[in-house]
Amino acid sequence: MTDNHEAVVNAVLAQVDNELDHARGRLFELLRIPSISTQPAHKPDVRHAAEWIREQLAWIGLEATVKPTAGHPIVVGHHPGPAGTKAPRILFYGHYDVQPADPLDLWHNPPFEPQMVDGPRGPRIVARGAVDAKGQSMMFIEALRAWHTAGGGIPAPVTILMEGEEEIGSPNLEPFLVANKAMLAADFALISDTNMWDIDTPGLTTRLRGMCNCEITVKGPSMDLHSGLFGGSALNPINVLTRILGDLHDADGRIQVPGFYDGVRPVTAERQAEWAALGFDEGAFLRGIGLSSPAGERGVPALERLWSRPTADVNGVWGGYTGEGSKTIIPSEASAKVSFRLVPDQDPHAIFENFKRFAAERLPPGMYVSFQAFGMAPGIEIATDTPWVTAARAALQQEYGRPAVMIGSGGTIPVVEQIKRTLKIDSLMMGFGLDDDQIHSPNEKFEMRCFHQGTRSHVLLLGKLAAGA
Repeated sequence: MTDNHEAVVNAVLAQVDNELDHARGRLFELLRIPSISTQPAHKPDVRHAAEWIREQLAWIGLEATVKPTAGHPIVVGHHPGPAGTKAPRILFYGHYDVQPADPLDLWHNPPFEPQMVDGPRGPRIVARGAVDAKGQSMMFIEALRAWHTAGGGIPAPVTILMEGEEEIGSPNLEPFLVANKAMLAADFALISDTNMWDIDTPGLTTRLRGMCNCEITVKGPSMDLHSGLFGGSALNPINVLTRILGDLHDADGRIQVPGFYDGVRPVTAERQAEWAALGFDEGAFLRGIGLSSPAGERGVPALERLWSRPTADVNGVWGGYTGEGSKTIIPSEASAKVSFRLVPDQDPHAIFENFKRFAAERLPPGMYVSFQAFGMAPGIEIATDTPWVTAARAALQQEYGRPAVMIGSGGTIPVVEQIKRTLKIDSLMMGFGLDDDQIHSPNEKFEMRCFHQGTRSHVLLLGKLAAGA
C-alpha cells in the first residue's frame, strides 16, 4: 500500500467517524419502515423500503433499480469502480425485510420506533431489523458513502443485491440469480449477516450447517375415540409418534437415522486447536439461556457440536385435545415438525429419505405415516486461502488490533449455497452481530460500537482489495 493510498484510506475512516451520527440517523429512517415480508398488509412497506434503499444507492453514485419478482422486489445497484481497476468485483448481498415484531407487549418501546439505549457495552440501537439485517447491510452502504465523499470515489467494482424475502425463505431469489447471471457476475459475494466471536474479537464465518426441514404425520383410527371405551385396544398415534421421535437419539446423543453420518468429515487438528484456544465456556453459554446440562454427542467438544456436527431436533408436536381442561380421547392422528442441521457432504434429500425409512420401520401394523418436506439446503464450507479472505483478515486485524477468529455457524444461510451453485462464486461472511442481539425476538438490538467498527472494517476491506492486499 502506497503512502498516498494509506492517506486516502485514513481520510475515508475519518469521514466515517465524523458522520457517525448522520449514519445512525439514516439507519433509523430505514428501521422506521415496517417491511415485514410475511404479512400481506405490509406489502406497501416492503416496497417503500426497497425504494428507500434505491435512493440511497443512487445518491452515492450507483446505478440502482428496483427489480420486480413474483413476490417482493429486489434492489440492484452497480458501480464500475475506477477506470482500469484490477480490484475484484464484489457482489454484496443483504436483505431489507424483517420478521414480525410479535409479541408486541414484550417490547420496551414500539419495535419500529428505533431507540438509542444505554447498555453494558455502551449505546445500542433497539428496533426490529436493527441487526438482522438492516443495520448490518447499512454498514457496507455507509462505507461506500464514505469512499464516495472522502476517497475520490468507490475504489472497486461493486454490485449490491438487496432482497425483500429473506425472512420468508427467499422463494424468488434463486430464479432471479439464474435469470440475471451476467448482471450479477462477480469474483466473490460479501455477506454481513453473521456474528463476531465477541465484541472485542472479529470473526469470519467459514462454515454453515445445512438443513433438512420436514413434517411427519402418523394416522391411526378413522376418528377420535373415547379413551375409556377403546384404551387398551386401539393404538394411539401420539404414543406411536413420540416413540419414533424418542428413538432419534441413542444414550450418547448420536442420531440413529440410517446412514446419517455418511459424509461427515472430522474437523482437522488445526481447526480443533484453533477452536479450543478460544476458551469457550459452555456452562456460561447455557446459563445465559436458563439451562445447566449440555446436549449432543457425548465426548465431542462444545464448539464442534455447535459448528461442525449434524443435529436432529423436534421443533413442534401436536395432536388430540390441547385446550383448557381435559378431553379423554385417543386422537386419530398426530404430527411433528422435525429439522436436521447438516454439515458439508451430507445430502439433505438422502437424509429425508432415510428418515422416512427410519419412521416406517417403527410403525405398527394398521398405522399410516406421511411426510412433507420444507427447506432443503446442504452445509457449506468456505475456502480460506482466497485474496478476499486475506484482505478481510488484514482489515479486521487493523481495525480491532487482534486476529479475526475463523468461526463456524450452526445456522443455515441458504443464499450462500444458492450463490455458489448459480453464480459459481464463494462468499465472504464478515458479520458484526453478537450472540445476545435477540435476533427475531422482542427488543432486538445492535451495539453502536459494532455498527461503527463494522463500517470502518468495510472501508478497510475495500481499500485493501483496491490496493491488491
